[in-house]
Amino acid sequence: MTGNGSTTGACKSMGHSDKKDYLGQQRRRWAKCFSVPILEGFPQGFPFRTLPVQRALCAISQKAPKKLPPVIRAIFHAVWVEGNTAIGEPDGFTPVIESVLGKQETQEITSAMNDQQIKALLTANTNRSFDSGAFGLPWFECTNLNGETEGFWGVDHLGQVADYLGLDRALARGFRAAL
Repeated sequence: MTGNGSTTGACKSMGHSDKKDYLGQQRRRWAKCFSVPILEGFPQGFPFRTLPVQRALCAISQKAPKKLPPVIRAIFHAVWVEGNTAIGEPDGFTPVIESVLGKQETQEITSAMNDQQIKALLTANTNRSFDSGAFGLPWFECTNLNGETEGFWGVDHLGQVADYLGLDRALARGFRAAL
């Protein structure tokens, strides 16, 4: 979500040190609950610039959509398991994307990420998020079996997401723990 701070008025920093400590603790609790590997602390220099990598992801969504989920997993792993905050810049994320797409396809992506069409797509995606009520990440826009759509903010609302979508929460320990 590009422009979150300027659109919502949120500041770029984590703000009060107690907030950062609390969010770190919550992040570790939820990661443990859902068996997601994650750093003990925040990556050095977090939060960091994400506009270039967001454009690269938009380019992948257009040029290699089936490879978008594994690229997102690789970027998550690089940032939240390895602590790679260089991921915010092309020199940092290009090797990560290349590990999934290969050299040639990654070169096509890094060339395309500055195309006006890709920039416009990121802007449209961001505006769509804000229009749906998003004000931060993670934001889940869910459509249930009745065709109704609602938004949910925060990993602590995954239980509500599962209920809204009619998923069986008994299948995973993490969902059983979610209220």
